[in-house]
Amino acid sequence: TKCESGCVCADGLYENLDGRCVPAEECPCEYGGLAYGRGEQIQTECEICTCTKGKWKCVQKTRCSSTCNLYGEGHITTFDGQRFVFDGNCEYILAMDGCSVNRPISSFKIVTENVICGKSGVTCSRSISIYLGNLTIILRDETFTISGENPGVRYKVKKNALHLMFDIIIPGKYNMTLIWNKHMNFFIKISRETQETICGLCGNYNGNMKDDFETRSKYVASNELEFVNSWKENPLCGDVYFVVDPCSKNPYRKAWAEKSCSIINSHVFSACHTKVNRMPYYEACVRDSCGCDVGGDCECMCDAIAVYAMACLEKGICIDWRTPEFCRKF
Repeated sequence: TKCESGCVCADGLYENLDGRCVPAEECPCEYGGLAYGRGEQIQTECEICTCTKGKWKCVQKTRCSSTCNLYGEGHITTFDGQRFVFDGNCEYILAMDGCSVNRPISSFKIVTENVICGKSGVTCSRSISIYLGNLTIILRDETFTISGENPGVRYKVKKNALHLMFDIIIPGKYNMTLIWNKHMNFFIKISRETQETICGLCGNYNGNMKDDFETRSKYVASNELEFVNSWKENPLCGDVYFVVDPCSKNPYRKAWAEKSCSIINSHVFSACHTKVNRMPYYEACVRDSCGCDVGGDCECMCDAIAVYAMACLEKGICIDWRTPEFCRKF
């Protein structure tokens, strides 16, 4: 009905991200804020997706696994990819099965115990307890202890300079790889052969990020603190009411934290920047580096950078970022 200034593409052509008009076959696809050309692929732990005419066509992998990360001072990425941070001085259930009302029998439970590790009130994971029926594995003080036995569970322990790794098989149910850096970082990689429901701070592992804040009482919490408080292992612990911002409490540390963590944004990790969004890892690094104010500050910073390096490795990109002067291997 009226003329408006601007440009349109001719029939059968579409505008791409460069502003050029191209046929549908050349339309790019978007993922994580990045553009991918025709035929390019991205891989998640469950799918291989190919860019076709501007849309992703995804094929399910035969074996699907997912990873939950607990790192630094209370940062969690759930199995379905939801991120949050909390500061709580208590034991919390990270993940367990047997959550449904119909099948309340649990074959595994993983619990983290947090303690205060800075004057600003931030916490860091001190120990991890893995309960597999009558078999218990405790990770604490840079080592582990095993007690009891469960003939229905197979496990193997592997060590390297930086990590302790546990391969655990519960036949017919789960294959799990647990990776602990002997400090604050803990990863649960799990693939399952059952539709058994999983619950805890790592979420319900149903592929939907939006309902990951499901509480122990089976409703979706309105915020992460309500969700976190519901998964306390010891009900006598105090509730968490707010999340500390260590850089506000320790502003004198912020410049050092930002400078130290800037390696994540630098050319050192450039090969990974298009594969893994670096900003959440950079922000977590700055937060943790501000918070570790009673010693171990470099360790906190190095642990945070290592989480980004591991996320890059998951995408097939190995970054050699440690040097004798910076976060050296011991």
